[in-house]
Amino acid sequence: MHVSKKITDGALMTVVFIVLLIMAIFVPVLNLFATFVLPVPFVLYAAKYDWKAVGIMFIVAHLLAILFGTFFSIPVAALAAFGGIMIGTAINKKLSPYETWASGTIGFIIGLVIAFVFSQVVLDVNWIAETDQMIDESLAMSEQIMTSVGLSDQATEQMAVAREMFESLTDYLPVALAVMAIFMAFVTQWFSYKVINRLETRKLRFPPFRSMRLPSSLIWVYFIALIAGLLVKDGDSFMLLATQNALLLTGLLMTLQGFSFIFFYAHNKKMSKAIPITIVVISLLMPFVMLYIIRIIGIIDIGFGLRDRLSNDQK
Repeated sequence: MHVSKKITDGALMTVVFIVLLIMAIFVPVLNLFATFVLPVPFVLYAAKYDWKAVGIMFIVAHLLAILFGTFFSIPVAALAAFGGIMIGTAINKKLSPYETWASGTIGFIIGLVIAFVFSQVVLDVNWIAETDQMIDESLAMSEQIMTSVGLSDQATEQMAVAREMFESLTDYLPVALAVMAIFMAFVTQWFSYKVINRLETRKLRFPPFRSMRLPSSLIWVYFIALIAGLLVKDGDSFMLLATQNALLLTGLLMTLQGFSFIFFYAHNKKMSKAIPITIVVISLLMPFVMLYIIRIIGIIDIGFGLRDRLSNDQK
């Protein structure tokens, strides 16, 4: 009976996945929604069954994806499958919501890398070159507009500064992929929680943002990247690009931790919820000053257990 139920559920989730995949590829109005919920069938199945059953669903789903969605649907299917399986497996193991989020992020990073390599090797699409070309076209158009309104003198200088700034964006592709994976994992996990709670009357949910605590090992990654960035001088070296990406990503996570501490502090001191929300808004409006302060707060919270000290002081 258990084997029959496993096969039935696997077939049902595979059909749902293929329907969502077709929507994501061929229905322009629904493709964004379908893209975000595409991993959910894998989440639901991996949350209930072992890796062997999930592996079979993975293979069958990809074969059907090639049949119904053409060969070019492979990267889309792989992205959804890896992200969904990692989230579902974490739920199956009863990991905490934030651990599940981290696991899903890893899965989506794997899927994005596969999609990137597939497009480069199979489709012969160089995303870095395409991005550079798009930036060049946009800057050339902006320069023409400025020249046509009599600002030719300022156009050359400003376009040179803008070109130098935009050309460095492609160096941060790894961070862009990581941030995209973090966002996709959060949306997929949130939606999956809603579906699982409705189908199985469970109470899966994200805990309050104020309770989010990143691992203390992250601070060592941040400081190692910071020191490496100071020591590496070759502007075109792989090591410098790697340290810059690591520093940017860990810095973003530290900032997120800082915001979490602010919400914790406000709750701990029984302040109005409007206060931390206002701080977030001000930080986004004044990013070059406030976000660095928030990052320092996050570093102190992780490195010195700031919220633990506050909690102990109240006892």
